[in-house]
Amino acid sequence: MYRQSIKKVVLCAMLAALCCLSTLVVQIPAPLVGYLNLGDCVVLTAAFLLGPWYGALAAGIGSALADLLSGFVQYLPATFVIKGLVAMVAGLLFAALKSKASRPWLARLVGALLGECIMVAGYFAYEAWVLGYGLAAISGMPFNLIQAALGIVTSLLLCALLLRIPGIERHLPGKKE
Repeated sequence: MYRQSIKKVVLCAMLAALCCLSTLVVQIPAPLVGYLNLGDCVVLTAAFLLGPWYGALAAGIGSALADLLSGFVQYLPATFVIKGLVAMVAGLLFAALKSKASRPWLARLVGALLGECIMVAGYFAYEAWVLGYGLAAISGMPFNLIQAALGIVTSLLLCALLLRIPGIERHLPGKKE
């Protein structure tokens, strides 16, 4: 049990760093403020590999750190909460559906779709009300939808590739050694 806790914390930290890095490497500016990035791939992957709670921590910390390092500090609190919720919801749905789904990727897809809906709605609400953009915040939604689609597709592919590595499942948190 102690060994599993250490693995989970280490994987959480590694995925947070990878989330930050994947968000910083490719940044395409959005119309108002913000940017399109590849961080959602790692946000969702963290949820599927670590589960909802540690996945939410990795996603929230890694994504918020990327906002801090790239100068988008006004988004930091929203990003921490929104990306954490994306991972939490995706992880919870995956955990609930994986035994019922005929294929695990279907459970991941359902979790990812709902999680990314939270991302799109969350950033719209934050930009409209907190940042004061009002209905002009709609202009950022197409970028968030593209980012969501990229995140979903790449996370499903990444999970499929990672889980093909022989013996990797026994090293993931929650698996028997």
